[in-house]
Amino acid sequence: MKLNLFDRAVLTLAVLFLGVIGLRPLFTPGVARAQEPHTRYYFEPGIRPILSPDRTRQIRGGKIVVDLTNGNIWGFPTADDVPYPIDQVNPKPAISTPIYLGKFDLAATLKNQ
Repeated sequence: MKLNLFDRAVLTLAVLFLGVIGLRPLFTPGVARAQEPHTRYYFEPGIRPILSPDRTRQIRGGKIVVDLTNGNIWGFPTADDVPYPIDQVNPKPAISTPIYLGKFDLAATLKNQ
């Protein structure tokens, strides 16, 4: 099969464009980010007592979760010393409904730099 002028031009352009795509990272490398959070939520280690801000609910044990995007703090009630919710009566998996505890003002940390 013999290539005519049009086929050669198309192949040459394809090779040039692929070369540009392949060599672009050498001339404009990506931004390096150290210790960027991989998740949106931070789960506090251990079990903590949870007290609602209006002081109407107090739970002996639960997990504290911080939303790293907006600073909201949530408490997920669990059993006394267990890191996950347990329903003593029902054999189905239990669901823990979060309690809003407060907020960290993460934007204030950027103002002081």
